Amino acid sequence: MLKVAGAVLIAGLAMATQVMAADAPSEIRIGTLYASSGRFASISMPVYSALKLWSDQKNAEGGVYVKAFDKKIPVKLVAYDDQSNTATAATLYNQLVTQDKVDLLVADSGSVLTAPAATIARDHKMFLFDQTGTGASFFSKENPYIALMSDPVSTIWPKPVADFISHDGPGLGIKKIAILYSTNEFTGTQANAFRKFVKDSGAPIEIVYDQGIPTETTNYTVIINNINNTQPDAVIHFGYAPNDIAFLRNVQDVGVKFKMLFCVYPGLETELLEKNVGVKGLEHVFTYVPPSELEYKVNFGMNMKEYKAAWDKAYPDGKIEFGFNAVAGYTTGLIIEKTLSVATSLDQLELRRANFSLSGELKTLDGTFALDETGGQIGELTPLGQLELDDKNPEKLKFISIYPHETATGKPVYPRP
Repeated sequence: MLKVAGAVLIAGLAMATQVMAADAPSEIRIGTLYASSGRFASISMPVYSALKLWSDQKNAEGGVYVKAFDKKIPVKLVAYDDQSNTATAATLYNQLVTQDKVDLLVADSGSVLTAPAATIARDHKMFLFDQTGTGASFFSKENPYIALMSDPVSTIWPKPVADFISHDGPGLGIKKIAILYSTNEFTGTQANAFRKFVKDSGAPIEIVYDQGIPTETTNYTVIINNINNTQPDAVIHFGYAPNDIAFLRNVQDVGVKFKMLFCVYPGLETELLEKNVGVKGLEHVFTYVPPSELEYKVNFGMNMKEYKAAWDKAYPDGKIEFGFNAVAGYTTGLIIEKTLSVATSLDQLELRRANFSLSGELKTLDGTFALDETGGQIGELTPLGQLELDDKNPEKLKFISIYPHETATGKPVYPRP
């Protein structure tokens, strides 16, 4: 009797496995957008290229393991060009969901192009793999259909900068600061968070200039002179890559040397800034230290050295710069892969559950993946650093990590010579 029952059980399991295999799709369709032109191309194309590198690598191995079907399944990127236009992006995100009926939805890079995805994903109850859209307004207890994959939410990103100003600044002579920011979700949120961190610290710091300007700004000459007239001890500039390029070029043109100058993208896209500003214009600039300059211990995926070699092999012409965003896109791929390996179905809320189950456990070349209850990324933090000329090659720059102290590799150069 027991033998019969055992045989029936085995037969049942075999039949269930056959049914599962029969129901398995021929591919996992991942819908995403990229910007090949326009204002956000410089951050979008590295992210998309990295995501494609991951998908090509997985398909060469036979696909990704999908627990829901207990087998490896190839992945297909269904990708469209939004050309940095939010209206175009909204139309294309909607097409991915309603017409292409993708299994997974992945946002384009940056908060501006993520914003329409967040709305469409929520309305269609699709879980959004938000790559680098860090705007605070995306994340709330009322919206379970989003999580941030590859960089920290904007509300905590500038904490190392603010803590350096508040804790170490007064000892260096930093008493007056100027804040300039582009009025978009990404940099506007960082400016608000930075301002609050400094004020809440109780440090004797006076904000003598605090101005938001349109993201489309291309000429900063008047603004730089206005800032200089307030005689700040430190200037903090939050902008996208084109903003930083224009701002730093104009700083050189005007001939002003601020005692301390912080910008976002000299760290995140160093190669791009070197090409467009020059190493002399970036020397002594404070910025974020990206994961591409750090060696995190990984428990999944390639480490940084291995990944850089894979990137150089995939994109040998150097037309797409290697930096933070190249790491971010690959990180998104790894998180998708790990999510599919633990999700029991492709139901969107099950994908969310599986994704959240990785929090605090998954360690990639981007650092520790950690989410708060709303899906905001609270891991993968970027320290404050300063760019200096490389001793071995004065035509190149190197990062000196400054703050927090436990990650420091050197002391700040202040005031800027």
